[in-house]
This record gives sequence, C-alpha cells and structure tokens, in this order.
Amino acid sequence: MEQTPHLAILPTQGMGHLIPLAEFAKQLLLIHNFSATFIIPTDPGPLPAAQKSFLDSLPTGINYLLLPPVNLDDLPDDIRAETRISLVVVRSLPSLREALKSLVSSFRVVALVVDLFGTDAFDVAAEFNVSAYMFYPSTAMALSLFLYLPKLDESVSCEYRDLPEPVRIPGCIPVHGKELLDPVQDRKNDAYKWVLHHTKRYGLAKGIMVNSFNELEGGAIKSLQEEEPGKPPVYPIGPLVRMGGADDGSESLRWLDDQPRGSVLFVSFGSGGTLSYDQLNELALGLEMSDQRFLWVIRSPNDRAANASHLSVNSQNDPFAFLPNGFLDRTKGFGLVVPSWAPQDQILSHSSTGGFLTHCGWNSTLESVVNGVPLIAWPLHAEQKMNAVMLIEDLKVALRPKVGENGIIGQVEIAKAVKGLIEGEEGKQICNRMRGLKDAAAKVLGEDGDSTKSLAELAQKWKTKDY
Repeated sequence: MEQTPHLAILPTQGMGHLIPLAEFAKQLLLIHNFSATFIIPTDPGPLPAAQKSFLDSLPTGINYLLLPPVNLDDLPDDIRAETRISLVVVRSLPSLREALKSLVSSFRVVALVVDLFGTDAFDVAAEFNVSAYMFYPSTAMALSLFLYLPKLDESVSCEYRDLPEPVRIPGCIPVHGKELLDPVQDRKNDAYKWVLHHTKRYGLAKGIMVNSFNELEGGAIKSLQEEEPGKPPVYPIGPLVRMGGADDGSESLRWLDDQPRGSVLFVSFGSGGTLSYDQLNELALGLEMSDQRFLWVIRSPNDRAANASHLSVNSQNDPFAFLPNGFLDRTKGFGLVVPSWAPQDQILSHSSTGGFLTHCGWNSTLESVVNGVPLIAWPLHAEQKMNAVMLIEDLKVALRPKVGENGIIGQVEIAKAVKGLIEGEEGKQICNRMRGLKDAAAKVLGEDGDSTKSLAELAQKWKTKDY
C-alpha cells in the first residue's frame, strides 16, 4: 500500500466549493507531502466544461474520479439548489462506498473531507474507520450561524426575516433576518430542512477547516474556537484563493496594461450571477455616468426571454444585444465590456485595477483581500448579503449602493458609488483599510503565520494517526 498520507475529498456541486478545496489539497501536497483524490458526485448531464477543465489541471498527486450520475427525475423543476445538492450526495452514497473501499485498499487514507452539504457521507467514512472532517468554504460568520442554527430554530417561531431585532450570531456583528443566507429565508421549504439537517450533523466531524483568518473575522473565529461539548475544533486556514497564473494574452489584460495605475473598476458577478434586463441597463448607464474606467464581464439578463422579442434568434444569446443603444460606442474610450468570462484572479492582481463591483461571493471577496482591492458590494444570492453586511459595517472595506423602491439600483446611485470608490475621500479610506487586510493575509500565509500553523497542526494530526 502507498504510505503517503492520502485525503479523500468529497466536494458538493459548484466551482465556489471546488476551487478552495483544490487550493487546500495543493497546500497539503506541496508543503506536507500528502496526496489526494477528489470524489465528485454527479447529476444527469455532462460535467460543466469549466469544472472538467479545472479538474484536469490539478497537479500530479491530486486525482479525481466521477461517481455515476444519480437519477433526479422524481424532483420538481422548482427545487432549490441546497435540496438538489444534498440529494445528489445522499443518492451517491452507494457509489461513494465503493470508491472509498477501493481507495482504502490502495492508499493510506487518513481522512474524508466533505464540504458544508456533504455530512451524509460521514456515515460511509465511519464504516472504513476513516476520520471525517469538514471544509467550510465560506465565512467564519456563516459557519457560526450554521452551528447556532439548531438553537435558533428552536427559539424562534416566525420567519427570521420577520424578527423585529437583528439575529445575534455568536461572535459576529448583528444581522437582520432578511440579510441571512437564502436557504434559511423560508423555513417551510425543504432547502431549510436540509440545511438544518446538515448543521445538526456538524458535531460529528473530527474538525472543521474554515477559509478565513483572524484579522478578517476575529470575533467569529474566537467564538468558534471556544470549547463546548459536541463542538468540533475549528481550524482557520484561509485565505485559500486561486492565484493569478501567467498572462494568458486575453483582451482584458492587454487593455488593462494601457490604463493608469489603480484607475479601473472591475465589474463581475461571479460564475453564475445575472441581472434583470432593467437592472443591466441601469448598471450600464451608471457606469457611463460615473466617467470612471471600467472592465465589465457581462452576461445576458436572467429575464431575457421576456425582453428579446425585438431581437433575432442569434442576438438573443448575445449579452451585448441587451445593452442601451450606443452604450459601447459612447464608452469606448474608458470602458471595456467582455462577454461571459475574464481571468478574474489576474485582473484583481493587475496594478491598473482600483476597485471591484462584486456579488460578494466568498472566493471573490478573498481574492480582493489578497490583492488589496476595495469593493462595491452588490450581493445576489446564497450567503452574499451576510458577506456584504460584514464587509460594509464591520470591516468597512466596501460601499453598497442603495436599492430603490422598485427593487432596482438606479444609475445615479451606481454612478455615485463608482465615483466615490475610485475618486472619493471615503474610497481612499476603504482602500487603506483593504491594504491593511492584504498585509494581514500575506502574514497569516507566511512561514510563521497562523493559517500556516493551523494547516501544519492538521497535517501532523493526520500523519501520526495510527492505522
């Protein structure tokens, strides 16, 4: 049997879960001489191209295997993502059992690592006497809420959004119920029941790794590390982000090379974020009105079917077709719009980038912190509203444009936020605070840094476990 300590890693669906888990595995491979296998649950249909490409690019020593697709024909069309993800894991348990059996016979498997919706796999790990750990890819704040949720569920009878007072998450800034993450907004929905199911099982983990660090979330981490019966040890090992590779010659990077230092606002809503047609237009006009340089990764609106009747069939898939008339011509001197994708990690590390209008996904937020890029917070879904509250009210490294009564952020409000971040006094203060976080992030990842030590402690624990 191969004696190198080996991790089995079970990510649930989504690049936001896969990327930090892969960075975690790479650190263990490069620094502590581990190997790893990603065991990927799948649903019907081909693996998304971005995911396939990412998995194929993993370094030697980190392998992956795809579990057979599970049948989801019995599920309604309007099922929420959290329910779907959880059911894919549950229905993959028989094939996970076979995969783990094979790995255990070939490698010295020291732990099974799952992410936040993979707790049903703990039972399979126990069958093989493999320690089960959790990697929490989001904030310490969200983890603190999840560990507190069973108690909150028992003490509150109404919907959390209807509570008159903010929810006091242990160790965190108070958050209004309406700002809590999406799956807890409807307690009758199966998505909430699944989240509650998982949170009640978190205590079965031998430890929880969280992608954060003390200077970013000191209060939450301190609370998480207080010893209580049934609470696993928590290891802050962040920020784990995908760092910029070599310049791939993309148009956006060539364009950035010609812009003044710190002058460009990068606008992107992550790998899955989209806006309505009306909001897309207000954003375009707001960027134009701001007179600031911008680089915008654009996608077709999420209600394009209702707004594409005037377009040809070919144009309906072209996000540029939904922009205001003449917008591209009028902004040609100071703006660049690219469809669907751009190399975000390289853009955020570019010297011309002076701000980031972001959906506040945690991977994007950490990439901003590592590169010291100040933010405009535009949360869309999942736990992004909670992240925005922390970034604005606690860390004070972001501006948040106000939503109008019609549910739309207007162009004047957008222009004000953009101008304020890139040119304003408040923007300078935000920039200084973000630089401080950048320095702190570099320190915790340094040779004697807290996150480096946390990871070394884990690695040592796994290496010395007697099998």
